[in-house]
Amino acid sequence: MTVPDNTASPVLVIDFGAQYAQLIARRVREAHVYSEIVPHTVTASELAARRPAGIVLSGGPKSVNVAGAPLLDPDVYELGIPVLGICYGAQLIARQLGGVVDGNGKGEYGRTSVTLTSDGPAPSVLFGAVPPVFDVWMSHFDAIAEAPPGFRSTALTADAPVAALEDPSRGIFGVQFHPEVVHTHGGQAILKAFLYDVCGCRPAWTMTSVIEASVEAIREQVRSERVICGLSGGVDSAVAAALVHKAIGSQLTCVFVDTGLLRAGEADQVEATFREQFNVDLVHVKAADRFLGALDDIVDPERKRKIIGETFIRVFEEAASDLGDARFLVQGTLYPDIIESGTKDAAKIKSHHNVGGTTCSSSWSSRCATCSRTKCEPSARSSVCPRRSCGASHFLGRAWPCASSGASPRSG
Repeated sequence: MTVPDNTASPVLVIDFGAQYAQLIARRVREAHVYSEIVPHTVTASELAARRPAGIVLSGGPKSVNVAGAPLLDPDVYELGIPVLGICYGAQLIARQLGGVVDGNGKGEYGRTSVTLTSDGPAPSVLFGAVPPVFDVWMSHFDAIAEAPPGFRSTALTADAPVAALEDPSRGIFGVQFHPEVVHTHGGQAILKAFLYDVCGCRPAWTMTSVIEASVEAIREQVRSERVICGLSGGVDSAVAAALVHKAIGSQLTCVFVDTGLLRAGEADQVEATFREQFNVDLVHVKAADRFLGALDDIVDPERKRKIIGETFIRVFEEAASDLGDARFLVQGTLYPDIIESGTKDAAKIKSHHNVGGTTCSSSWSSRCATCSRTKCEPSARSSVCPRRSCGASHFLGRAWPCASSGASPRSG
């Protein structure tokens, strides 16, 4: 897959199971710096091979002090690449490099007042655009009690003696709070200080390049093969289909599974949009009776989501079985759906129909090239997807809209 030039030196967000990992990556991109999310199992050599401009360690639901807590390859700290740890990421820096992280029995949750400290010869480069006392958003039980050797504390709160720490000579920084959320005063300015002043990034990346890069990558991957896409009527699959159709045109066939759970008239709208405006080869499967029958007398929301997901896949597979020459499968989803559905390191909030609780038959591969909502959607809305489809709602069990695309080979 071709990587566009302006992504050659990304800022990599290492995911420790945080609900906010995708938001961190979004904030980096909003600063016009390209970013990607990678798992915490990534090795130092793998990171070095990517030649990132900087590394951000996300938060996470675990305590760094419990057995089995996700860790970072300690050699990452020796790469000479700037590192910013957020919440769990800051505590991990402290613990792995010789500091002390304790559970003080209090924790901090929600809006908290932070005071900058002058523990050093010069103010922290991160906090040049914020006042000496400002409000931040906290979400932690453990606290950094002592900074590692060579580090200095640059901020504190009433219950966190080390609310921020740094070793500028090594380019390693940590903040106990969440600069990526809007509740933190000056949070984006803090992230920009890390990106521009520490990592030396230039604000040169723009979202408009994502569409062209995605189209090029899809063409390169698919070539002359036939492609099938599952449409649900929501923005996720609508934009995925639009991106792929922009790339390969008549090679795409969309299977629209009409669940009967959309708003009145939306199913007709989806059909009209993709047939009349895009001229897409569309198979409209009217399966409302099947979905409503499966949901009859079901009260528990999680059971409903599981049933919807399982039924959607079964209906889609039945319709797709008549399209035997399709080599690739396109599915629209968004990264927060994956996190909310639960991962090895992230607790499950709720299942999503195309992530949690859905089992595809063995005839479909799960490998998928993804383009997350926060990276693509603003451009995709204006460039490839009609407003009436990109503004569509979602049936029960789905989260907020996304712009995601994936093409995965069908085996056999």
